[in-house]
Amino acid sequence: MQALVTGGGGFLGSSIARALLKQGNNVSVIGRGRYPHLPSSIKAFQGDIRDYDFVNKSLKDIDTIFHTAAIPGIWGPAKEFYSINVQGTENIIKACRNNLVRKLVFTSSPSVVFGNSNLEGVDESIPYPDEYLCDYPRTKAIAEKLILDANCSNLFTVAIRPHLIWGPGDPHLVPRILQKASNNKLMIVGEGKNQVDIIYIDNAVSAHLKACEALGPNGNVAGKAYFVSDGKPVILWEWIANLLNRMDMPNVSRKISYDTAAKIGATLEGVYGIFRIKSEPPMTRFLASQLATSHYFNISRAKKDDVTIIKANYLPTKKNKPIEDFLPDCGFQKNEDSWTINVNNKFKSPDFIEVVDK
Repeated sequence: MQALVTGGGGFLGSSIARALLKQGNNVSVIGRGRYPHLPSSIKAFQGDIRDYDFVNKSLKDIDTIFHTAAIPGIWGPAKEFYSINVQGTENIIKACRNNLVRKLVFTSSPSVVFGNSNLEGVDESIPYPDEYLCDYPRTKAIAEKLILDANCSNLFTVAIRPHLIWGPGDPHLVPRILQKASNNKLMIVGEGKNQVDIIYIDNAVSAHLKACEALGPNGNVAGKAYFVSDGKPVILWEWIANLLNRMDMPNVSRKISYDTAAKIGATLEGVYGIFRIKSEPPMTRFLASQLATSHYFNISRAKKDDVTIIKANYLPTKKNKPIEDFLPDCGFQKNEDSWTINVNNKFKSPDFIEVVDK
């Protein structure tokens, strides 16, 4: 296989690239930065997916694309989200057709179906909502539709929807929780009983590779979207409490109602928008919803079509590999009684993936 991974320097992208290389494939990556953490045998193209000429040249002699590159987050200029997530995806599709690429595996997100309510055990038949609370899920939904609509006998496409990816090298979920906890900025939103899906990095990578294997004229995955997870939801705030306990950090004790958090989020969005404040508000309507509502998914389709292999339950318990072992890879260092960010060795991932959802 001549494979190329967009966002190949990011958490998921680099993990997919390494897995492909381990299988004996020729692997290239596209990214905006330089990635010394990747094996030297992986060819890196430095550039922006919004540049069609760059993308088109990078796809020469490639037969399979894993498109993980995206701008994540809950705040930022709408045009930035649209240009990268939508127009960048349009460039990938156009270049695939021009270079006769046969397979295109797209990293989507469950947030493409999230409006403003609980999603409890829903499957892929759930429609896209009429409105979104922020530009990330809105633009990812547009991109997913483009990918699935592009499926044809010359280009086979599939969309994978992983939720809350974490594990060794995680630059987002676990580090963000611990950093907020260390600054006493974590607060339970709602009743604290909401359930969410998570997915360990190995399982997320496996889902992409399994989908790629089945993608083709004799498979049954082309033109479909798939929810993937570790197979069983966790109670979000219990999972966070367990994590903090393993880190010898105090549990979250403060609470705020969902309605209050949503109102604060709406107010802050207005203030930040009026004064054009670039930094992320401490609360938004989308963040309040994500922290208070349940969002877990029925992965029967992925199991039926052999897209997912759940290797293990990687909750942070003493029965599994200690989560402490992951933290140095995530840019944390152990002090006498707590973990702190190691600013000289922080894992950087500009290309992907999910900040709140991914």
